[in-house]
Amino acid sequence: MNPLVDLRGKRGLVIGIANEHSIAAGCAQAFAQCGARLAATYLNEKARGWVMPVAEQLGVEWTAPCDVREPGQLEALFEAVRARWGGLDFLLHSIAFAPKEDLHGRVVDSSAAGFGQAMDVSCHSFLRMAKLAEPLMTEGGCLLCVTFYGSERVVEHYNLMGPVKAALESATRYVAAELGGKGIRAHAISPGPIATRAASGIDRFDALLERAAAQLPQGQLVDVGDVGALAAFLVSDAAKRITGTVIPVDNGQHLFA
Repeated sequence: MNPLVDLRGKRGLVIGIANEHSIAAGCAQAFAQCGARLAATYLNEKARGWVMPVAEQLGVEWTAPCDVREPGQLEALFEAVRARWGGLDFLLHSIAFAPKEDLHGRVVDSSAAGFGQAMDVSCHSFLRMAKLAEPLMTEGGCLLCVTFYGSERVVEHYNLMGPVKAALESATRYVAAELGGKGIRAHAISPGPIATRAASGIDRFDALLERAAAQLPQGQLVDVGDVGALAAFLVSDAAKRITGTVIPVDNGQHLFA
C-alpha cells in the first residue's frame, strides 16, 4: 500500500528558496522526502551561491534563474520546464518584495511605484505563474503560494505587505475557481511568523516573534518543516478534493486577535 502522502513521479517547481532556512527550502525538503522530482530557482547569480547547496542536498534535478521583474525570465523558466519534463504537477510560489522605504512606512504614505512593485512581485507574479503552468498541467496539478495573517488583521510593522497579501489570497481563490475545471487546485499557506531572511526585512520582527510565541497555546512557534509537511499534503493526491483555501499552519495563533 502506498503512503498517504506519496509524491513519487510528480514534478514540482519550487520558486523562492533563499537559503536552507527559508520557507521554500522547508517545503522542498518535504517534497523530496515524499519522492517528488524537483526543479528550483534562484533570484540571481549572487543568490545562486546560497541556493545551490540546498538544491544539491535535496537532489533537485535542475535549477534556473528567476527574477519576475526581468522581462521574459519567467516565460523562459516555464519553457525550460516544458523542454525538460514535458509537464508539471505542482508549483510553489514563495516570493515577496516591497521597497524598504515603503515597507517601513505607513500604508497611507506608500508610493504608487512602491505599492505597484510590491503587488507585482508578491501577487501578480503568482497569476503569471498560474497562466504559464496551466498548459503544462494536462492531468491537473496544484499551485501553492505563501501568505501571512497580516492580510486579515492589522499587524504592527507589517504595513504595506498586509494589503498585498490580502490580494494574493483573493487571487488564489480566483485561480482555484478558474482552473478547477482542468483539475488544477490552488491554495495559500499561511504560516505563523518564522525567522527567515525575508522576514528580517520587516521592522522590529523580533518583537513580533516574541508576541506570537506568548500567544500560542503551546508557546512554540512553527518552523519551515511544519510548513513543508502541509505543502506536501496539499500537492498530493490525498488532497485532490481540496482547493481554494487559505490554510494556517501557526500552532493556533489565528485563534487570537
